[in-house]
Amino acid sequence: MQVWWQVFGDGVKTYIRTIKQGDKVIGIAPLMIKDGAACLIGNTDVCDYLDFIVTPGKEQDFFSVLLDDLKKNNIKSLDLRHVRPDSTVLNDLVLLAEERKCGIVNEKEAVSFEMDLPASFDEYLERLSTKQRHEVRRKMRRLMEEGEIEYRFIEKDIELPAAVETFFKMFVESRPDKAAFLTEQMKSYFKLLVDRMADIGLVKLGVLELDKKPVAEIMCFDYNDCIYLYNSGYDPQYVSLSTGLLSKVFAIKDSIEKGKKRFDFLKGAETYKGHLGGKEMPLYRCRINL
Repeated sequence: MQVWWQVFGDGVKTYIRTIKQGDKVIGIAPLMIKDGAACLIGNTDVCDYLDFIVTPGKEQDFFSVLLDDLKKNNIKSLDLRHVRPDSTVLNDLVLLAEERKCGIVNEKEAVSFEMDLPASFDEYLERLSTKQRHEVRRKMRRLMEEGEIEYRFIEKDIELPAAVETFFKMFVESRPDKAAFLTEQMKSYFKLLVDRMADIGLVKLGVLELDKKPVAEIMCFDYNDCIYLYNSGYDPQYVSLSTGLLSKVFAIKDSIEKGKKRFDFLKGAETYKGHLGGKEMPLYRCRINL
């Protein structure tokens, strides 16, 4: 959130509340005011999921105080985007808002894909459809026939800045829409994000190399038992070898081998996510008139 604010927060009016019970913080409302409505800080271009930060079991107390404070400050509505079905917004805030007779509109606005990981890569492959299992094995075999393959992660390392620059190059070359997306402001955001997240061990770049040359990279977050696939790029010179797709397959394989329990492809309806075993999850826009 701090990184987003540093890059995109110019001229934005904040409404940030820390709510306590006694001397203990029970939740944080990281909001900004946009077009007269209170929204969660972030934007849908770079933030896949948004939610409030609330101590489990304290949701009712937190949202009761928050709604009172919003009303006191003459804020008429909440516009909360990209919230998951298991978010505090949909499971707790909406229930309290209904009790208070607020007007509520929930609508699906995007999808995400995620999956639980098995104990072995072979078991993972068996979960795929017959066609997709055959395709993954065929593509892996074909790539390995081309030369020496290495897949590795770069985390806190002197290699990281150079790997980020390689990632940018592959990102813009792999698809025209990605090239349009990666403005200088976006580059600043990604660089700062990687720098801050690397300091606390939450970000890593997965590099797929063919004969020691990087041919695809992914950027992902590693938090608790889950790997979150944030973005990716590949060298179009190797598109016939499916290096973009295989960089994700190797990331899944690595996650399983390291004992991770879940792999989250994050927001977006790209076909490959379902082909690789991801299960679709809706993301909602929740508007509440106070």
